[in-house]
Amino acid sequence: MKIFAKIRFYWGAAVISLNTAVLMIPTMMLLKKKKGVIIHYINKLTLFMIGGKAVAEGEMDLNADMYVMNHQGIIDIVAMEALQNNHLRWVAKKELFDAIWFGNLLRHGEMISLDRGNKAALVKLVKDVKISKETLHRAVAIFPEGTRAKDQKLLPFKQGTKIIANKLGLKVQPVVITGSKWVLNEHEKTGHNGTVHYKFLPTIDVSKAEDNWFETLHETMQKEIDNEYINHHRSR
Repeated sequence: MKIFAKIRFYWGAAVISLNTAVLMIPTMMLLKKKKGVIIHYINKLTLFMIGGKAVAEGEMDLNADMYVMNHQGIIDIVAMEALQNNHLRWVAKKELFDAIWFGNLLRHGEMISLDRGNKAALVKLVKDVKISKETLHRAVAIFPEGTRAKDQKLLPFKQGTKIIANKLGLKVQPVVITGSKWVLNEHEKTGHNGTVHYKFLPTIDVSKAEDNWFETLHETMQKEIDNEYINHHRSR
């Protein structure tokens, strides 16, 4: 029933907000050396409370410097953190850092802020990713579409991701996410019990790749998205 799906959406949104504000942020402030573990376990609890599960297909490359993913909504992040326990460093738009609850979470988690309206944003992003790789030893997670897509078709990828990877010679693993919009659809404001699927594709060593690796990556991810929909009826 549509009304039940609406209720499930608002329940999911409330759980995410409350768990972030009441559990995650205070615990991270108190146990600063355990931030990665805290993020992992509380997101796992959050996903369970809203009736979701996360499963992986393929191997997550622990030597990758950057994970490139398609994007539908906040469940992409929640389920990814619930699925694995690496201390990822997410790239998020600056506006989210200005939000009350999520801004505190991003700042305390030492995530990367991206100011799209600033011409120097790319220079800062290169510096932040370099620090992640060489100093913090934390892989970066990024959504190269730059915004939440509504349909099956991938939006064009922002060239900044390619520039950073080329400049720093990163190892980039593409990840295709399907099913997250069924669990929590932020466009239609509906929610359901469901499973978020993460398909880990082969890692690209950019320092050894062809010049068109980024365009090929986009095409490969789109083919996988189409395959998931046609053969498994899972939309992205």
